[in-house]
Amino acid sequence: MPSYSRRQFVAGAAAVAAGVGLAGSPRASAAEVDRALGTSAARAVRVAGTTLEQVATASGTGPYLRLQSGPGWPLVVRTELAKAGAGRDDRRTALASFVQFTDLHLADTESPVRFEYLAQYIDSAHRPHEALTVRGAASLVDRVNSLPGGPFTGAPFSLVMATGDNTDNHELVELDWYLTVMSGGALTPNTGDTSRYEGVQNSGSASYWNPESSFQDNYKAAGFPQVPGFLSAAGRPFTATGLHTPWYTTVGNHDDSIEGTLPDLGLLNSLYTGGSKIEGVDSATAAKLADAIQHDPASAVLLLAQLLTSGGPVRHITPDARRAPFTPKQFAAAHLSSAVTGPGPYGHGFTQAAADSGKLYYTFPVAEGVLGISLDTTNRAGWADGSIGTAQLKWLESVLQSYSTHWYDTNGNVVRRGSQDQYVLVFSHHTSTTMGNTLPDPYNLFEARHTGAELVSLLQRYPNVLGWVNGHTHANQITPHAHAVAERSFWEINTASHVDFPQHARVIEVADNGDGTLSLFTTLIESAAPYATDFGDTSEQGLAALYRELSLNDPYATPAAKFGAAADHNTELLLARPGA
Repeated sequence: MPSYSRRQFVAGAAAVAAGVGLAGSPRASAAEVDRALGTSAARAVRVAGTTLEQVATASGTGPYLRLQSGPGWPLVVRTELAKAGAGRDDRRTALASFVQFTDLHLADTESPVRFEYLAQYIDSAHRPHEALTVRGAASLVDRVNSLPGGPFTGAPFSLVMATGDNTDNHELVELDWYLTVMSGGALTPNTGDTSRYEGVQNSGSASYWNPESSFQDNYKAAGFPQVPGFLSAAGRPFTATGLHTPWYTTVGNHDDSIEGTLPDLGLLNSLYTGGSKIEGVDSATAAKLADAIQHDPASAVLLLAQLLTSGGPVRHITPDARRAPFTPKQFAAAHLSSAVTGPGPYGHGFTQAAADSGKLYYTFPVAEGVLGISLDTTNRAGWADGSIGTAQLKWLESVLQSYSTHWYDTNGNVVRRGSQDQYVLVFSHHTSTTMGNTLPDPYNLFEARHTGAELVSLLQRYPNVLGWVNGHTHANQITPHAHAVAERSFWEINTASHVDFPQHARVIEVADNGDGTLSLFTTLIESAAPYATDFGDTSEQGLAALYRELSLNDPYATPAAKFGAAADHNTELLLARPGA
């Protein structure tokens, strides 16, 4: 990767701040431009391997766009919650440095329980690049392994946290791929007859990209290439490097429900592992099923079962018991296998108690003096959005009280009872605005469910809460949660997925500025894949590069909506230090 001088970086920063970048991406506001132009890479210890240095940028006039290296994105200093003091760079002390992965969506594309034929209604139902999700995630791991630490503090990473939707359809085989990609080892991203591909992308249907065929499907009409050997290369065995850094897992809705939307009550298990796969339905049926998935998940399960027994066209594929969906208990138990411990920790946040109970929330050390809290915001009643149950909410409050020397009660009065004080970072899959799903959990019908707004109110009572890190929306967005009492404010950091373009992950650093403020630095990173693609190159690097470029060109995706603004990318987020 090229190294930019500080002068070159500042020039690139100015260009990006002014709105230069992905064709169709939103332009930065005037205020964002002013903030961006006042900063530069001179404040970073290093920029190599991050979007401070360079960014995947679209080129060409279409309809199929290519990618090339573009100028890096600037650091934007955000002062909504605290002022930025002069000279803080020279006084700064690193407190924590780690990486967030989110929404990897490792997908068994040959599974009978998928809805590729609904892509025109639900963009995530089918992606032209989804046969490469495992290789794309492995390339992201390689990127993290190449980085010596945080770009602004220089501190080495203490961990990687994957904030949910690690699998696409909560199948055992997808979970095995995820665990292997994270910890390292040999794997074959293929199911059924692993010597061949048995999904929709060699169906001969014009509705899908048929990459190995010269058949002029709708995707090729939009400029998609023919790539000989693509499907066989995507499914061939390879060895994932695995992270060199300890890693943890947070659960997402795609990790506990059918396609992340439908409640899994065990009714479709035989269909998951069976040998019948729907490749398409008529428009009226597709519209009916899409509407049911979005508005009546229970009826969608029944309709899907009917289609698989009496609909068509149905393709006969090789049955595979590994496609069986896993339960929350199995999800935790799989992390306890010594075969996937890798760099640790054993269980990656989950314990035998979690495997016995299915309770997938826990605490863990981010760094000395910094506590991580991983929440389970999924709702097994169905629908993509989430909430949390009363038992988990009470557990969270008890943890916060255990690690706080003081907090505020619901009337705003200070309570001083805690015996220890640690900074707290909260991790979940869902964001504060996507936790409105308060349907009763079918596995715990009498427990109330609580929204994101309620969670924000709770977190604001504890001054040592610095940030809430999440995913789910597949978009970059950083939100200040301000409070009239400065120490009760915190930042919410939402990061784009690694399945939809722009395929980001995020480095997060925590630093004490020595002046009564703290800084959270957020720096986006991309996979280690080259930007340029070669349609004749099906090597590991070539496939990882295609994964990114194909995602940019997905006709049902909206890349510009996922990018976020400059103030959602590489940032310094100021906070008042609790008690200062």
